[in-house]
Amino acid sequence: MEVLLAEEFGFCFGVERAVEMVEDALDEGVRPIRSLGPLIHNAQEMERLGELGVSTIDEPGEADADTIAVIRAHGVTPQVQRDLEGRAAKVIDATCPFVTRVQHLAERAAKEGRDVVVAGNPDHPEMIGVVGYAPENTYVVRDAGEVAALPQLRSPLVVSQTTIKLQTFLEVAEAVRAKSDAEPQVVNTICSATRDRQDAARGLAGQVDVFYVIGGRHSSNSVKLLAVCQEQCAKSYLIETPAEINPADLGNAKRVGVTAGASTPNWLIDQVVQKLHEIGTANN
Repeated sequence: MEVLLAEEFGFCFGVERAVEMVEDALDEGVRPIRSLGPLIHNAQEMERLGELGVSTIDEPGEADADTIAVIRAHGVTPQVQRDLEGRAAKVIDATCPFVTRVQHLAERAAKEGRDVVVAGNPDHPEMIGVVGYAPENTYVVRDAGEVAALPQLRSPLVVSQTTIKLQTFLEVAEAVRAKSDAEPQVVNTICSATRDRQDAARGLAGQVDVFYVIGGRHSSNSVKLLAVCQEQCAKSYLIETPAEINPADLGNAKRVGVTAGASTPNWLIDQVVQKLHEIGTANN
């Protein structure tokens, strides 16, 4: 059984940057370090960081004058950041630069009196943070179908959650044109790493019998990767650990594809690949 890795997979720039910023603080001997919400959407990596002394808090009120607080890669609202800075000894802002770009675009458009339409999940932490930069002017829609319910839009800006599928964004942008009093400004803010991973997964999925996406079930980009793979390979599965691989799914497989979400560490990917090789050897 041949195990093939997609050309692009695993930690994206923003996640790697966030983890490195925390590890640098740990190397300096800084304690205690508290992430406001999980630093990244991967339980196994969070467990590893927890063993090194990083814990999670749910709100700024849990920070105190001894706390080194970390704003995770998804970012937060300006008010939450101010609250955190007013309580913690120090704040490490690990917001992904791609997310920061969306925040600033929304803020600038709102100051110009324009509406902002964001293609994304309104319940996702990244979207909650973005809305905080333009709370009176921003509409978050999951798909083009939700655009119809919006009011008439004023010279709208159309942007996207950094981890959504490109097709969803394009469909939303087209739908906004019918609700706008002027030609909308459309800015594709999908993270390049997200696009690259989806394209690489799509290309490989059509060449294999079984496909595994390694990532957290609460990770937006991992769930989107699974959807992309299922378009080409019916036997595509989202797993978090090697223990979730069902050998029965690999009984007649000749080629197995593997990719990983943007919050999945290399050490976990290596474990899954090793497990697949072991199963392939046993089946032979």
